[in-house]
Amino acid sequence: MNVKLLIDAKATLGEGPIWDYDKKVLYWIDIMEKEIFKYEPESETTQKVKLDQYIGSMALRENGGFILALQNGLHFYDWDSALLEKLTDPESHLVDNRFNDGKCDAAGRFWAGTMHLKGEAKKGALYVVDENISVSKQIENVSISNGLAWSPDNRFMYFIDTPTRQVVQYKYDIRTGKIEQPQVVVTFSDNVGFPDGMTIDQEGMLWIAHWGGSGISRWNPLTGKQLDFIPVPAVNVTSCTFGGNDLNNIYITTARTDTSEKQLEKYPHAGGIFTLQTNVKGSINYKFNG
Repeated sequence: MNVKLLIDAKATLGEGPIWDYDKKVLYWIDIMEKEIFKYEPESETTQKVKLDQYIGSMALRENGGFILALQNGLHFYDWDSALLEKLTDPESHLVDNRFNDGKCDAAGRFWAGTMHLKGEAKKGALYVVDENISVSKQIENVSISNGLAWSPDNRFMYFIDTPTRQVVQYKYDIRTGKIEQPQVVVTFSDNVGFPDGMTIDQEGMLWIAHWGGSGISRWNPLTGKQLDFIPVPAVNVTSCTFGGNDLNNIYITTARTDTSEKQLEKYPHAGGIFTLQTNVKGSINYKFNG
């Protein structure tokens, strides 16, 4: 399997790819540039909007538009009107924190985690917000809250706190959103970078982006074994999601930040959006039901 450059975006910190299966459109963000991008494959055109604060992650809404996890809390956003509506900020007292990665579960809850702006250890947490905009803290003492995924049968949730180099599995109750019984199921070795964003395929295998590791890998969380590694021409690979008409394309985001001039000579398209066609299908990006 070989990746192809889809968009030479040169993003400072490209992240959070979302495939809108209904509209057949790809969204992603540049966290540090405070921008959201929309790519329409049919016309091969890209649009962008710029906000006034860091964008950690976002998810589609059942009612249209998005829910955004920003530097200063959770917001609704409408692409067409550019209306930004603040909902709540569970860390309004932590002025040096911002939201980072986030995703919806199959029940339509939005999960999003936080981190310290300068990466100080164990300053963040993982939160979940339900359709009534009720927010609850699920995991404490998180350093860099990142990848999220749920097993196809919704029995497990998977979570990455990047500096730990681990994927932790939680027993998951889709009715209540409760998580329990944490267990490490994937561990990165010291020489492959750090686990960042993550997605899952219909076989229940995890696909993980390697920050500092120039690729994405596929893992079996039941055995902890790595099944595949696909090189990506960027040092810092940030996230991935399944998309396309048959959900068998993977869209991969990358970053130019923390990349030296020498590395940029080797990887001139770092910060780009890459794509990879696979022989497995992935899950859709679930929408927020609030």
